[in-house]
Amino acid sequence: MVQMALLSVVKDVLQNAAESGLPGDHHFYLTFSTRYPDVIIPDYLRKRYPDEMTIVVQNQFSDLVVDDNHFEISLSFNSKLEHLDIPFLALEGFFDPSVDFGLHFHASDVNNDNSEDLPVVAEEEEIVADGGDAGDAGNSGNPGNVVTLDMFRKK
Repeated sequence: MVQMALLSVVKDVLQNAAESGLPGDHHFYLTFSTRYPDVIIPDYLRKRYPDEMTIVVQNQFSDLVVDDNHFEISLSFNSKLEHLDIPFLALEGFFDPSVDFGLHFHASDVNNDNSEDLPVVAEEEEIVADGGDAGDAGNSGNPGNVVTLDMFRKK
């Protein structure tokens, strides 16, 4: 019940962003299981991030649509606009660094029907999908590396 209530918080936050944009310095990191059923992402991203991916919702996003079960968003990956469709049950984490607020989810705990299909992730994989070619910066072609996001922040 707690997991579902916290997912509802994320849904409400994204719904507000879809209707009114992001207020002030707010931006979100959303980590999700790429293997979760009904996650729709381009094949090249699924190959590069076969288990987990983190997206950044900040300046350059469009077509954010939120309903009770999923959200859709278009983001720029290597200067190419891509559309993602992500069920809320696929979420592993949510973080808003502007207010130091974060939530961690266990996608396998929320939907026991698919828990055996979800990976046990030892390392966090991140991709920055907000500023053109930023998705490859600092990654050196190794998807197991964690990308340092400090270089993308405005100071």
